[in-house]
Amino acid sequence: MLKVRNIVSRSSGNPVKNQFIIETDDSEVFQSYKSAIAKKCYKTGKTYLDSYYWDYSTTTGKYRNQFLGMNKAETLKAIKAGEIQLVNLN
Repeated sequence: MLKVRNIVSRSSGNPVKNQFIIETDDSEVFQSYKSAIAKKCYKTGKTYLDSYYWDYSTTTGKYRNQFLGMNKAETLKAIKAGEIQLVNLN
């Protein structure tokens, strides 16, 4: 099953244009415009970031942080520790 919804702004409570969460049976993907940015796999518990787009812009970073529940410094630390892997999601 596939479900798509807009990310909701924490400040306004409104859906954010061009920022999506896509749910499948085994994962959840954050998509900014037409690019997959991050993927969380339910079965393995692993998180992946697109190696090119994960830090593409300020807006992408803002909603990536919201999706992951961590700021950029924490994300970089998790990448360095191997907790988050950089891969090609596109």
